[in-house]
Amino acid sequence: MTYIPADAEEARSRLARVPAMATTDLLDVVGVLAGRLREREAEIVADLAGMMAREIDQLDTDPKLVEMLEASVHGNVSTIIHVLANDIPVDHLQPTTAAVEYARRLAQRDVPSNSLVRAYHLGQNSVMLLCYSIIEELGLDATQAMAVTRHVSDVMFGYIDWITLFVFEAYEDERRRWLGADAHVVSAAIRRVLDRTDVDPTAFETETRYRLDRTHLGGIMWTDDADAHTLGRLDRVTRELAACLGSDGPPLVMAVDRSTIWLWIPLRARTTVIEESLSPSVLPEGVRLAVGLPGHGVGGFRRTHEQASAAYSVATMPGTADRAVVGFADRGVAVVSLLAQDPDGTRSWVHDVLGSLAEDTPSAAVLRDTLSVYFATKESHLHTATRLNLHRNTVKYRVGKALSEVGPDRDRLDLALALTACDLLGPMVLNPAAGGSGPRVAPARHPGVVGGA
Repeated sequence: MTYIPADAEEARSRLARVPAMATTDLLDVVGVLAGRLREREAEIVADLAGMMAREIDQLDTDPKLVEMLEASVHGNVSTIIHVLANDIPVDHLQPTTAAVEYARRLAQRDVPSNSLVRAYHLGQNSVMLLCYSIIEELGLDATQAMAVTRHVSDVMFGYIDWITLFVFEAYEDERRRWLGADAHVVSAAIRRVLDRTDVDPTAFETETRYRLDRTHLGGIMWTDDADAHTLGRLDRVTRELAACLGSDGPPLVMAVDRSTIWLWIPLRARTTVIEESLSPSVLPEGVRLAVGLPGHGVGGFRRTHEQASAAYSVATMPGTADRAVVGFADRGVAVVSLLAQDPDGTRSWVHDVLGSLAEDTPSAAVLRDTLSVYFATKESHLHTATRLNLHRNTVKYRVGKALSEVGPDRDRLDLALALTACDLLGPMVLNPAAGGSGPRVAPARHPGVVGGA
């Protein structure tokens, strides 16, 4: 059920009066302007979401949050265009689900509410600047241009005033609920350690019942299907995982939002059993895990979490394979997590190194996969054939063809790294196939370390 804050009624009535005062001729011009906006809607959404993520702290810290930000921006932009094009009063509107859910998710992630409000005002300013530009392009006389500008400004201000009341109320309600359910004392203690503020190990143990003077394995566990029982289920899976690892006591678990937890498992020692215990088969269907390397003491507590966060950033990039377990120690993950922080630069570099092999086509994918295994097996045609279950001559042909595409003098380290970036980041760094966007057929994954990297 959608709730309506009492203060929203004034904003509704204000916006409802705007179209009523507009003449038919003016609305016709506004309809043309809305049509221009609609033609550029995808570009506007991408630009706004990118700008907000860059300009506002904590909005770009998680690929899933960035994806939700874009969905929220898309819902609001689409609604604004719809209101302008069809002369719709605000009392006929409902806030988009994406906008409200994004506000709730920010509250769960402890992102300040002023970041949410600032995002709306930055978006309002950017869209208005675009509208001014379109009004100039329409070649209206001064009187018409002023009338259209006033109308669009009133609609934009009224809509933003109205929607921010909704999302801010949703944020505050969720924040109050979340602080009660999320064991705020434990959360605050953990964040103090991660933020590198002064740490009192004894006080930390009192607040969390978890000791810092031992070896920790940090992880991030999440699922895309969230309901009232999700956090309890993730907590149970974490405890089962800790038992499989022979942990030195119960794990420390902190809920980040309704579908994500941070976890630390205390280990008795660094053992080789870890990789076997973290095989994808230990997780229920739909649950995913990103893990760091074991670390000792306060520094290790932070470091293993930072490494798990890096692995998580790779695992949750849009378009990447849904691997159940992704480890910081997996082949290429550590380096690719750094490359993923500059997607445009990485995409350009990958194209420079791989040329046509960087195309998002089935044939290029087959050549990339073969060449990647060839480098991983120390350039052995025989071992590559065995890994891929191919005839040795087939491997020779594919490797030769792949190398001919990139040039004989290309550095092998650059090639191997660019291939790994393609494997882990997928469409984010690949060049769309010419002639349309048909279904992408990925080659069969070859066996790898944890997570199949």
